[in-house]
Amino acid sequence: MSKNTASQNVPATSPNAQLPKALAGKIADYVRKGLEGAANTQRAYKSDVHYFKEWCNENGQTEFPATAATLSAYVSHLADTHKWASINRKLAAIRKLHELNNVDLPTHDRAFQAVMEGIKRTKGIRQKQAPAFQMNELKKVLRTMETETHAGMRDKSLILLGFAGAYRRSELVDLNIENVEFNEEGAIITSSKSKTNQYGEAEEKAFFYSPEASLCPIRNLKNWIMRLERSAGPLFVRVRKGDRLTTDRLNDMTVYTTVKKYLGEKYSAHSLRASFITIAKINGADDSEIMRQSKHKTSLMIQRYTRIEDIKKHNAATKLGL
Repeated sequence: MSKNTASQNVPATSPNAQLPKALAGKIADYVRKGLEGAANTQRAYKSDVHYFKEWCNENGQTEFPATAATLSAYVSHLADTHKWASINRKLAAIRKLHELNNVDLPTHDRAFQAVMEGIKRTKGIRQKQAPAFQMNELKKVLRTMETETHAGMRDKSLILLGFAGAYRRSELVDLNIENVEFNEEGAIITSSKSKTNQYGEAEEKAFFYSPEASLCPIRNLKNWIMRLERSAGPLFVRVRKGDRLTTDRLNDMTVYTTVKKYLGEKYSAHSLRASFITIAKINGADDSEIMRQSKHKTSLMIQRYTRIEDIKKHNAATKLGL
């Protein structure tokens, strides 16, 4: 969250007035970091707060501290063009702005809650999920991808690793070469940060050789790293005009556009993760096996993310004996 949003006050922590100034400053710093959240979340919140401030300026409202009446008007405005999940995310950004300044957001106001209930009943709460592709679709794409150019080799390795590792796009672009350890069976890739791992605990994912070279995440990853000609730094980097390699780390938007480029417009970067879970489930993997790679914390999330495209394949109605 940007430190330039609304008040610059650090949340009150009631420290002992006798504490040295430097220590009091450290306390304030840790409080702010504890409230701010992950870097990706901060960027999203910053954008949402900016949107809220612009709306307040255009409609004669005060963004900080926000009143229940202002919030009711704002979410009613959002309901015209935004889905339920987006409305709640934008509210979360406003709540974070207030938390960072030790002010409560009046979301428990009865009138505001009635407005939110009305929006929920009108809009519904179903969240659109990234579609999963089928394994034969992915294999067809991988077999036809060119790897003569640096860009082609990078894109193929990116898609293979993103799928086989059930990575979120932010996790994928955060990988470094030194995170990769090859072994006889394949490779172990270690990550220190993810959406569900905010405290730097090491997370390891295993990758294995495929019988077919064009579909093998290990062979393609080795070929890509050989082209980088270095042993440390960003794993996936930009390729400039003229197929020139750089040391500039990719951003997560590049994963989004790469998936669409090769797999089609209906898919997104998150389809790599969703497809891993769906295909593994169809092929008989249990939830604990999937969670070992996806790093989900509960089976409930596996059920939520599993996309079973053909309902006829997995339906208890076929077992009724009728």
